[in-house]
Amino acid sequence: MASSPCGNTNFDSGLEIKTRSVEQTLIPLVSQITTLINHKDKPNKSERTLAAIHRVGQAVSVAVGRFVAVGEAIASENQELKDEMGQACFEARRAGDAIAQLTDAGSPFPSQSEGCGTLFNDRTGMVKAARLLLSSVTKVLVLADRIVIKQIITSRNKVLVTLDHLERVSTFQEFVQIFSQFGNEMVEFAHLTGDRQNDLKDEKKKARMAAARAVLEKCTMMLLTASKTCLRHPDCESARINKDAVFQRMRCALEQVIEIVTEARSCGENKILPASIYNGIKDFKSNVECLRENLYTLSPQSMGGQLEALVERTEDFTDSAYTSHEQRQAILGQCQLARQDTQQLVHAWVEAQSVHAKEATEGMEVAILKTCQSLNDLRRELHKVTVCRTTDLLKVHGEHLPLRALKAAGAEGNLEAVAEYSRTLTEQKEQLVETCRLLCHVSGTEPLEITCIHAEETFHVIGPQIISAAQTLALHPSSKIAKENLEVFCEAWESQLCDMALLLREINDVFEEKRSYLSLPRAGKHTANLKTAKAVKLDAEEQSSMAKLGLELRLLSSDVETEVEKWEEQEHDIVRQSQSLASMAYNMYLFTRGEGLLKTTLDLFHQAEVLSEEGLQLCSSFRTFSTQLVDEDKSVVMTEMEKVVAFCQQLQMGGKTPVQGKTATFQKVDSSIQATRGILTVVLYLLPFCNKLNKKYKSERSSLGSPQDWRERQDAPTPVKEEGALHIKNSNSFGVKCLEQHIAGLNILESK
Repeated sequence: MASSPCGNTNFDSGLEIKTRSVEQTLIPLVSQITTLINHKDKPNKSERTLAAIHRVGQAVSVAVGRFVAVGEAIASENQELKDEMGQACFEARRAGDAIAQLTDAGSPFPSQSEGCGTLFNDRTGMVKAARLLLSSVTKVLVLADRIVIKQIITSRNKVLVTLDHLERVSTFQEFVQIFSQFGNEMVEFAHLTGDRQNDLKDEKKKARMAAARAVLEKCTMMLLTASKTCLRHPDCESARINKDAVFQRMRCALEQVIEIVTEARSCGENKILPASIYNGIKDFKSNVECLRENLYTLSPQSMGGQLEALVERTEDFTDSAYTSHEQRQAILGQCQLARQDTQQLVHAWVEAQSVHAKEATEGMEVAILKTCQSLNDLRRELHKVTVCRTTDLLKVHGEHLPLRALKAAGAEGNLEAVAEYSRTLTEQKEQLVETCRLLCHVSGTEPLEITCIHAEETFHVIGPQIISAAQTLALHPSSKIAKENLEVFCEAWESQLCDMALLLREINDVFEEKRSYLSLPRAGKHTANLKTAKAVKLDAEEQSSMAKLGLELRLLSSDVETEVEKWEEQEHDIVRQSQSLASMAYNMYLFTRGEGLLKTTLDLFHQAEVLSEEGLQLCSSFRTFSTQLVDEDKSVVMTEMEKVVAFCQQLQMGGKTPVQGKTATFQKVDSSIQATRGILTVVLYLLPFCNKLNKKYKSERSSLGSPQDWRERQDAPTPVKEEGALHIKNSNSFGVKCLEQHIAGLNILESK
């Protein structure tokens, strides 16, 4: 063909698909068109293939015809879209006809040897027709989606009009009539916005929509009781303040919904999420790891500035009056370690640049690993502090003592008591608001960040509303409606506390999931530098040579498990990480026997790298623990800890070194197991030593004023293995069986 039947078009093919429904509608069409285009690449086709192509082309044409008919009907019912929809339908019909023509070689189908298959071989024409069809059909769907948006806007406008009427009513009878209408309109709006929320592809928009709809749902009941209270007590200032706040919040939520569905930028700009520490750490680590690829993209000075900006954000934790001294010191300590490791990285980086190195040197590689590890430790510390603080706060507030006191004081008409308990509630509100900000810092995903912001705003608004409702009741203690109104606002507060507990659980799940994901061997993370390596199995002779080393690993892992059982604090980081090391070492032991889930040498190398990462985290925990020790004990812990660091770095550097040949592979296996044995040997020495110090610290802390006093008075103990320690039932959350199950599940996913 000289030219495509479609001709040329300037139609916009860069439309952004924002809803799942539009996306799902297009998938079958894309699949069929892809089939047609792919067949154009095949020079020889049987008559059966030609017949199949013909059927697909005709089916596409017929489907497009029906689709266009619906689009034209929509255009006729919506004059504002008539021109755009008509043009899109015209283009879609033209493209469908072109595809039918390009796949129609006549009937019966002639063979290609007769030269009648020219249309079937016009790949350029098919590609043009396919592009035009996809863009025009997408345009029709996007235009039809505007009708849904229009319905939501129309529904919102009806709600706003009725809301204005409700705000101005002066009699109960009028209020009841209008509120009935308002309820029906809110139900319709809830259905439309709920469907839209589920249809959105953007998770951030979904979270914002969910937050706005939650406000509307809770405020509907508040609006009812606040309005009734104001009608019953029209001269009461606190009742009016209470009611006005509800109406204002509902209008803001309605506006937010419209901003989301129309992507408008009213009130200046769409609210930008505050910079979270989680995202700051993620971006900083990304820049650090990019140095492996390019030493000259960033400047060393900018790296230091980025870290200081990140550390500055931790002031939300360290400057808080509700952060304990121990928590503050732990965070500041991790920040200082991150600074030191970054300075070492910058020093190695400058040296590499001075000799015009093309890639990261060995010194830089070690510094990159240490910097990323210290950042992980900082994030983990901040997460631990936030979870601990939120959990404690929820326990205290779960008793709802200020709410009970406010209800009682209001019912007694005691304005002084209401004022006193209002101050208590205000203080609790400030604690909750601040804690929501900390949760936002460690949330881990943007939708959870949005949920944290919503929780913060809710506490900030509902606190004063409870106080105004309590003041109204205190002024009118015999008013049943004032009592009911206060009850509704207290229930909203309690409901938000429950939501906060769920939010904490979700944030913790995200943290644990990402931690587990980063801790298990998998393709892609640890194999970046092993592309030339081949996964092999040890033969019988090699397994025999490994048997002695493997048995030592088995005994060491068993001894480590025994020692961690002696710790009274089974949730201590040292305990948890030591258990994890023992579990991974046991897997390596099974490998030497030709058993377990590590089937090849590549699996073993992956496990060794993961074990080294866990070992570095354990070193960080030992370092934190040592801050409370006297100099002599601290020196012992730090000296032994440096041995673990050296073994871990040996494993990591070895993991990044590709090997070829059976002998080199066997030597790498031997080196990995030797280093693992070295790590466990040191850990086995440190566990009872630190456990004894930990018990002594706990027993003496109650009689001494501070950890500083304890450090000054205690005598340096001899580091010996403690035989008579109390045995506590071991938590199996990081046990061997559990880890094997995780890795088994991972292997299944990888094979799929």
